[in-house]
Amino acid sequence: MNNKTLREIFLRFHKANPCPTTELVYHNHFELLIAVILSARATDKSVNKATVTLFPLANTPEKMLKLGETGLKEHIKTIGLYANKAKNIIATCKLLIEKFKSAVPHHRDNLESLPGVGRKTANVILNTCFGEPTIAVDTHIFRVANRIGLAKGKTPAAVEQQLLKNIPDEFKQNAHHWLILHGRYVCTARKPKCPTCLIRDLCEFKDKTKPDK
Repeated sequence: MNNKTLREIFLRFHKANPCPTTELVYHNHFELLIAVILSARATDKSVNKATVTLFPLANTPEKMLKLGETGLKEHIKTIGLYANKAKNIIATCKLLIEKFKSAVPHHRDNLESLPGVGRKTANVILNTCFGEPTIAVDTHIFRVANRIGLAKGKTPAAVEQQLLKNIPDEFKQNAHHWLILHGRYVCTARKPKCPTCLIRDLCEFKDKTKPDK
């Protein structure tokens, strides 16, 4: 895909949604960190349903520790892998207090040192909390990037590096959100909505779906 096409794709995304953001509901950096940890192998909708009662009680590391692992489990038990996530969140809260003065760190290595935080989660925090032009490659972005032709890679890391190389600098800050939303609502896994896609004429996907009769 040439640079002119790449630029046009993101220009269209920008015109359609100038200020994209995460669909996770949060009110501070700590809440977003917890929400992203919970969102692994879970939908944003399921996370929001759990955190609507959790965050009013525990929106700081100290309050989360006071709630405790057992109390936390009661709030997140509808989310997949909730027991392991609760364990990681409590351990993360302890480290935030002990090593980072209860603040979410603004550094990749420090973020990835927290239990339950990998590269993808760190990228979300760096992008959404701190405005860095990172791209967290989840299943949606991995699928969309390969399908459209934005990046060709067999691993999330490979796709991430190609996207950072290929996407024009002016669009990198918001590219993460545009691609997730596009994959979630338009370029879906089983039956992409090609007839209504705003970049269908620029996409390299060969098996585009046709309008329903």
